[in-house]
Amino acid sequence: MEEIVCPECGSTKINLNGHIHNGKQNHVCKVCGKEFVLNPQNKIVPEETKDLIRKMLLERMPLRGICRVTGVNLPWLLSFIVKEYNEVPEDLGVKMNLIEEKDSVILGSLEAEADEMWSFVKRKEDKYWVWIAIDVKTRQVIAFYVGDRTRESAVKLWERMPKKYKQHTIFYTDDWDAYKEVIPKDQHVVCSKGSGKTNIIG
Repeated sequence: MEEIVCPECGSTKINLNGHIHNGKQNHVCKVCGKEFVLNPQNKIVPEETKDLIRKMLLERMPLRGICRVTGVNLPWLLSFIVKEYNEVPEDLGVKMNLIEEKDSVILGSLEAEADEMWSFVKRKEDKYWVWIAIDVKTRQVIAFYVGDRTRESAVKLWERMPKKYKQHTIFYTDDWDAYKEVIPKDQHVVCSKGSGKTNIIG
């Protein structure tokens, strides 16, 4: 009998774990907790492929396109995306742009872009809006939120901003009303599409 291998971590420490809706035997990995059904498509995805997928996601490639290029199936890809999202720290590992001055440390001049873009999973009717803010100088993502295109989502993005950015940063955005209602007026600059001020994100 062929040894059962976890498609997530490669461990052979596997237990039976009931049956799924169609009667097939379900398994669970004792090491990583991954549940799976024996299937020819259940194969270990190399780290090199995972790194490629991460880069393709950053470039906003369609999910089915990523599947075609890398050979992974859509359920695995969706599971991978959720896992990656859950492992992102709340502060996104943001490092502040600091300037040392004698015995004190002060914040340097900070500028950031904020923008929103839409994507979908499976059906175009199921739109999700990704709100993102990026430090203009370092190109570092300082906050993001996935939701709809309402004021409430803009509020969620603002709440995820590191405190120092909320206090010391000029934010460049498009003319979407939600930004005007959330970002303090003296820190907000509305830019036209041709201004070049919101090009980093797009």
